[in-house]
Amino acid sequence: MLIARLIADPQGLETRLDAASAAIEGEGMRIAAAVMLDFCGDVLQLALPTGEPKVLRRVLDEHFAPADMLVSQVDLRVPDVFVSDMDSTMIGQECIDELADYAGIKPQIAAITERAMQGELDFESALRERVGLLEGLGESAIQQCLDERIRPNSGARVLVETLKNHGCRTVLVTGGFHHFADPVAEAIGFERVVGNRLEVEGGKLTGKLVGAITDSSVKERVLREELAALGSEALSMAAGDGANDIPMLKAATWGIAYRAKPKARAASNGTIDRGDLTAILDLLGIPRDEWVGSVDD
Repeated sequence: MLIARLIADPQGLETRLDAASAAIEGEGMRIAAAVMLDFCGDVLQLALPTGEPKVLRRVLDEHFAPADMLVSQVDLRVPDVFVSDMDSTMIGQECIDELADYAGIKPQIAAITERAMQGELDFESALRERVGLLEGLGESAIQQCLDERIRPNSGARVLVETLKNHGCRTVLVTGGFHHFADPVAEAIGFERVVGNRLEVEGGKLTGKLVGAITDSSVKERVLREELAALGSEALSMAAGDGANDIPMLKAATWGIAYRAKPKARAASNGTIDRGDLTAILDLLGIPRDEWVGSVDD
């Protein structure tokens, strides 16, 4: 059984569904049922007896993009653990790029960040290179950057607090830095934080990191560790946007690509391209009267 849920532009939805149904049949699959789940934000649910998830994703993209969607081979419900990236996923910024602006080198660092997110550069080498360029920057710039630049993406806190209220364990895992991730996690509501640590001496950044690097393998390992602690029946969801998130997205029961780079998007079975982060709650089928908080909070 394949289940697909999507939130798309309502204009011409029926016509596009007819065209998508024909395309799905052309791929040797068929839609057994198509219903609107009005109780959770006008979500269109498609049920197929059999099929290839990646093919279904491709067809739905061709006919409904930009849309928020999730394709699943298991019944959709609240996951037991949610592990998310931070930069450009839970928050709207890349912290190291914004911090670099206080050192007057944002374009130089942002260019490296973009290439790393696209999967064109080795993550650890790119991270160490960027951190090295920040040598001598005052530690006070971090707090200034947090206060002036770093903001959660719309719906982040509602998403996390609602998942927690439904019994889901929440973990923020980032290739960024604890200086940023710890206050961001507290503001949004995450229960655990995993990230990198900037070395500071005499009130200034040394251009080095302390301890092991949190890279793509660590992100995947954190997800698997959390699942192992919950038992063999546990289901997981991961969210991310860049190449460093791909192993985690693939390892999760449901990998959600949020406004993602092409490689990360291709590795996921869910995408958020149209709405805010609360679209994940709609796709999971959580009624809006069960959401915790307001997107405007």
